Amino acid sequence: SLLPVGVTRVEGDFDRGDLVVCLDPAGEEMARGLVNYSAADSRKIIGQPSGRIEALLGYIDETELIHRDNLVLTD
Repeated sequence: SLLPVGVTRVEGDFDRGDLVVCLDPAGEEMARGLVNYSAADSRKIIGQPSGRIEALLGYIDETELIHRDNLVLTD
């Protein structure tokens, strides 16, 4: 799974359920997955522990940005 605490940046515009590309610190693709939050909401929770999602957004759908069942490593 990809948790918000492990994400440092969000680029582009996407909605919940969209396919997104995950890059490593060098900018190389490392995974693709179906995201649980929109780009706007993702920007609010990145770098934060999952336990803070509801406080930051006012709701919580999932504790992960991308659940492991919806994540494929490409490297």
